[in-house]
Amino acid sequence: MKKIRAAIVGYGNIGKATLEAVLVAPDFELAGVVRRTATVGNTTPELADVKIVDDMKKLDDVDVAILCAPTRSVPEFAKKYLATGINTVDSYDIHGNIWELRQDLEVFAKAYNAVAVISAGWDPGSDSIVRALLEAVAPKGLTYTNFGPGMSMGHTVAVKAIDGVRKALSMTIPLGTGIHRRMVYIEVEKDYNFNDVAEMIKKDPYFSHDETHVIQVNNVDSLQDMGNGVNLVRKGVSGTTQNQLFEFNMKINNPALTAQIMVACARATTKIKAGAYTMIEIPVIDMLYGEKEDLIRRLV
Repeated sequence: MKKIRAAIVGYGNIGKATLEAVLVAPDFELAGVVRRTATVGNTTPELADVKIVDDMKKLDDVDVAILCAPTRSVPEFAKKYLATGINTVDSYDIHGNIWELRQDLEVFAKAYNAVAVISAGWDPGSDSIVRALLEAVAPKGLTYTNFGPGMSMGHTVAVKAIDGVRKALSMTIPLGTGIHRRMVYIEVEKDYNFNDVAEMIKKDPYFSHDETHVIQVNNVDSLQDMGNGVNLVRKGVSGTTQNQLFEFNMKINNPALTAQIMVACARATTKIKAGAYTMIEIPVIDMLYGEKEDLIRRLV
């Protein structure tokens, strides 16, 4: 069986977890890791035997690029690799822009006979599949998605990109019925005013729609915890029968789950036709390793 050759683009927390997930997947092999500075990886023990490059062109026979770069850089990277015929998977998490990104990448993917799977994390991503299923079984009703308490990777990365922030941690606190509080802890760069930086954070689209508190601390690392979770509730109507109540809960390590989902979607890119997809558009069975007959016998 020809293995799927995957390249990891970016090597932060999610990139490291993706490396681990690729290495234990029986149908994958690692083509290499793409970083801005190729030599940096050589000082990281787990990358000792991994090919580290600063340009995808320096890797051979890549089937899929797993984009572990910050969300706002995803469109640029995805278009770049799709234009070379390489499939892409990302965990783009700006909910309000997902449809636009899908439509944008659809053009590139079809033009170069490639596949792009976008927003392949746990939310958006696997939670999106749960929400879709619950709406199918109770078409009328309300769904509430409550995140945390825990670290939001996307929000933390967004804070780190703001001028004046040296280090950051964004915690999501669920208030119920899909309403959240953002607790943002930052170390401020020298010569920057904390109040000015805090206002910039609160105006960022990641935070502007939620209650956000920005707190200056001396050491963000002492607060770091990558655990998170979700409580997803739907109360609705099946046919004409009311008071159908469904609840889904999980407590997870954020980067590990995001990485595993992206690897599952990277597998799916080899089974579906050219184009751009969100996870609710992909058959779940295409994300799984194994023969279709065995999977159906075991899981149905």
